[in-house]
Amino acid sequence: MRIFRLIYIIFIALRFGLDEFVLSHTKLKPLQSLINILLFWRNTAKPRGERLRLALEALGPIFVKFGQMLSTRRDLIPLDIADELAKLQDQVPPFAFTEVEAVIQEAFNLPLDQVFSEFDETAIASASVAQVHFAHLLDGTPVAVKVLRPGIEKIINHDLALLDTAAWLLQSISAEVKRLKPREVVEEFAEHTHSELDLTLEAANCTRLAANFSDKRLLVPDVYWDWCRKQVMVMQRMIGTPISKIDVLREKGIDIPKLAHDGVEIFFTQVFRDGFFHADMHPGNIQVATEGEFAGRYIALDFGIMGTLNDTDKYYLARNFLAFFNRDYRDVAVAHIESGWVPKNTNVEALETAVRAICEPIFDKPLKDISFGRTLLSLFQMSRKFGVVIQPQLVMLQKTLLNIEGLGRDLDPDIDLWQSAKPFLKRWMSEQIGWRSITTSFKKELPHIAKNLPQMPRLLHQFLSQQTRAEQDVPIRQALDTLIKTQENQALWQKRLTLVVVFFILLQIAGLLAFWYL
Repeated sequence: MRIFRLIYIIFIALRFGLDEFVLSHTKLKPLQSLINILLFWRNTAKPRGERLRLALEALGPIFVKFGQMLSTRRDLIPLDIADELAKLQDQVPPFAFTEVEAVIQEAFNLPLDQVFSEFDETAIASASVAQVHFAHLLDGTPVAVKVLRPGIEKIINHDLALLDTAAWLLQSISAEVKRLKPREVVEEFAEHTHSELDLTLEAANCTRLAANFSDKRLLVPDVYWDWCRKQVMVMQRMIGTPISKIDVLREKGIDIPKLAHDGVEIFFTQVFRDGFFHADMHPGNIQVATEGEFAGRYIALDFGIMGTLNDTDKYYLARNFLAFFNRDYRDVAVAHIESGWVPKNTNVEALETAVRAICEPIFDKPLKDISFGRTLLSLFQMSRKFGVVIQPQLVMLQKTLLNIEGLGRDLDPDIDLWQSAKPFLKRWMSEQIGWRSITTSFKKELPHIAKNLPQMPRLLHQFLSQQTRAEQDVPIRQALDTLIKTQENQALWQKRLTLVVVFFILLQIAGLLAFWYL
């Protein structure tokens, strides 16, 4: 079965002229001319990025999803291809309701009508891995039900294996492609995709994000854990207006500039305060509440792809942001070197100049006059020049920042992203690397200190006693080591002697057998 799928993939690749990506960079270029002659019927007049996008769409949901992820790796692929792949839409035809019913029955070992009093057979949203239906629990509670596509895990594993094989072949053929690390890209994609195949993990992400925003600045649906399984996730039904429908939001009295400002602050709160952020913030996953006490607040949906940052990542980002805001590009360069992102022998002055050339033009400009896509591309080009190692978790952060840029530009083109973020980030950095950080750390450790304080004299006495005893025991330990080595040497000679004796016994037995045979 896999061989037929591989043949179909090769056919699609040839049909859309994707051989250009490999053969034009190798000594096999004459082979491309031969292929063009043999496949004269194909249309290769369209730009290469568009042909790649069409090929991925023809290959199905998993390849579309891979194209979406690839579009965020502007450090690895040319800008024209990244821009075209960004057009891929994760709108997949829904699977039949009979299959939905079968998945739910298998998950709960109950018929559908014993779990839900009402169930809308028409999917409200459909994606490559799962789709969502509206329903009511038996007690009448309105819910949204996310159902995994039947057999999707087998399909994904099958296609991921083929993607890895294709990546291996490409990097074996072309040194230019090998520099782009295609197998590492496929591995990163596989990791994120596999995490989406267990909806209980998504439910856990949802509850964690909700706990982080218990103040309801960001609205996150409640999870009904009693009705969550690997294949099914049941959550609170959220009522809102898609963020892309700006005219409707204005008609309902939503303050659009405030909405844009709140979006920036919510994003930086997730990243810097929590180190846990929604990493798939495209317009389809973001709504706005337009009624009730929470009108004007964001609603987050779909928690399959989340990003995490550890304390080291956050400290590194804090130092860089502080240096950026102060236009201290030398400290940016020094931070890159100290963090190990660039080789230790990197010329600090050259790196400082490169960072200054990229970042200085974007200060004091409104969002409408800044292209973060171009800025990130420049940073990636600079990164390659200086040998910067791109961290996967920060690539996801960069992708999310691009989504935030798009949302902000649509809502309020005059918003200044830096000025909106600066007060929050300065406050956060003061808490992390200023006197507030010391105070916060002391408060966290205070219960532990108070608990162990009465034991401190005894523990100190034990420590000093152990040190003194260790010093006294040195000669004894040395004598024991010498004795042990002597015994080991004697044992070794005994083994050797035993082997010699056994050898002579075997030799004698062999001689007797030979004499008897003769």
